[in-house]
Amino acid sequence: MLNKIKIMIIEDEDAISNFVATTLKANTYAPLVAKTASEALSMIPSHCPDLVLLDLGLPDMDGIEILKKIREWSSTPVIVVSARGEESDKVEALDLGADDYIAKPFGTSELLARIRTALRHSMKNTSGVTTTDVFRTKGLVIDFDKRLVSVEGKDVHLTQIEFKIVSLLAKSAGRVLTYDFIITELWGPYAVKDNQILRVNMANIRRKLEKNPASPEYIFTEVGVGYRMVDEP
Repeated sequence: MLNKIKIMIIEDEDAISNFVATTLKANTYAPLVAKTASEALSMIPSHCPDLVLLDLGLPDMDGIEILKKIREWSSTPVIVVSARGEESDKVEALDLGADDYIAKPFGTSELLARIRTALRHSMKNTSGVTTTDVFRTKGLVIDFDKRLVSVEGKDVHLTQIEFKIVSLLAKSAGRVLTYDFIITELWGPYAVKDNQILRVNMANIRRKLEKNPASPEYIFTEVGVGYRMVDEP
């Protein structure tokens, strides 16, 4: 089953957010809408969007400040969509970590093209692997681009969070990722470092992936430290 790419729209004008959300749905994306900065900053860690479309003129906080806060802990791609068209505004946003900048008004084709480009770039890890790559190990196949997982040729349905956990581990196969690192990557730096929610998700993942969850073949627990994805062919 295909996991749709989630895109958060941070925009206080209903007409614009509705238009963008409709466009995204028509192109198989899953839109999330936040109308204020406070709403957005609370939703991003919990919903883990794959990309953020950020308006700068919000009622409770300037969008630049939101960008700064996101970049304190996350590399989630951010495309600024703003009526501010001055070069200085664009330079400031890009220097602070925005992946792209689109001035209003904009065309849907341009917006979708910018989104596709930002998503391609965002999936590069430290070794240069992109989402077009497929991870394989001992019968487990993870297609990062299509967001599909299979074991011994049979499709496995993972929730968004479960897929993010598995992908994170697969992209660092052979390395131990600590509990705190995984929690921060998925839920943000302000998330309570409670391993229980991670253990619950991991139990569900193992139930879906492993022949015997009590004796895993793919994801190993390093007791008291974290998890490690097997890196055997």
